Amino acid sequence: MPLALLALAIGAFGIGTTEFVIMGVLPEVAADFGVSIPTAGWLVSGYALGVVLGAPLLTVLGTRVSRKKMLMSLMGLFVVGNALSAFAPTFGLMLTGRVIASLAHGAFFGIGSVVAANLVAPHKKASAISLMFMGLTVANIVGVPLGTYVGQAAGWRVTFVLVAALGVVGLLGVARLIPETGRPESPDVRAEFAAFRNVQVWLALAMTVLGYGGVFAAITYITPMMTEVAGYSAGAVTWLLVLFGAGMFLGNLVGGRFADRALMPMLFTALGALSLTLLLFTATAHHKVLAALTLTLVGALGFATVPPLQKWVLDQASAAPTLASAANIGAFNLGNALAAWLGGVVISAGLGYTAPNWIGALLSGTALLLSFLAAFLDRRSRPAVTERAPEAPVAARP
Repeated sequence: MPLALLALAIGAFGIGTTEFVIMGVLPEVAADFGVSIPTAGWLVSGYALGVVLGAPLLTVLGTRVSRKKMLMSLMGLFVVGNALSAFAPTFGLMLTGRVIASLAHGAFFGIGSVVAANLVAPHKKASAISLMFMGLTVANIVGVPLGTYVGQAAGWRVTFVLVAALGVVGLLGVARLIPETGRPESPDVRAEFAAFRNVQVWLALAMTVLGYGGVFAAITYITPMMTEVAGYSAGAVTWLLVLFGAGMFLGNLVGGRFADRALMPMLFTALGALSLTLLLFTATAHHKVLAALTLTLVGALGFATVPPLQKWVLDQASAAPTLASAANIGAFNLGNALAAWLGGVVISAGLGYTAPNWIGALLSGTALLLSFLAAFLDRRSRPAVTERAPEAPVAARP
């Protein structure tokens, strides 16, 4: 494994920790600022929307900077945002800090995906991307549970101080291990935008929004679901998040490996199983053991979709992949924001803490239908590309 992939994984670890740790300390943050749980959910939606805006914007602004310098700048922005969140005196400033940190998220993973794919042979691109995202999954096994424990024991502000420190470590890792590629001589921004003329790119973005967004419908409110419905204590949320992170870790590895062999079948399987699992979660959430097992499956199946979706975008925008790759990371978080908001709506409507699972199942099921459409259109387009006109008779040639 190239050491550069390790540097990307370190940065992903810090970003993954701050993205998911808020779910574990959401009740503490809500109580500290005197807001409701659905209102505190905006710390998830706001972060996700910041990724959506920051991914394409910062990617375009960074076209004249080497990828290494851009990755370092993004990690610096991440540190500033988390430091502001840690010391925010009001809910508004806390939300502002979350948005600032989120601006770095999409561009980091978008540019990092391109860097990772270029470090390995073509047939190993999905695996390389999954290795970078492994940092995010490890964050859910170590960083998020530890941050949740610290937040419940010493206060959520201490958690975000530690997250900011993780960002510093990520910055140093990028500076030390990522090779310097030099400043691009003539970045073609028009070519990057031209990739969006391909309907397959838009289908991939839609699949990402709906597919992985289904996971966040349930996970955003996992703490009240596990404590109020399943009957776990607040302290048990820490190891429940470990199970979720372990599922993400395994799903990421399996998704990356099988996406290199059979991309669309892997995507069909993951999305279909995810939709069914979220549907079952509305019932299993009432039983401690079944709730824990289902939570692990949600993590595994949700993250098994990430490498194939990211690789599909890179394949469809192969001539100019950087902006499309960053946009797809934004699409993941647009789905997160949409799902978190819809989950808050059904909870506020009095449908209970398991109602977001229905939303997640609906979103993932719709993504599955879109994946069938993408495969159908891709199959139809192949004959037009490979078919040759019949050759003229030899006598008729000049």
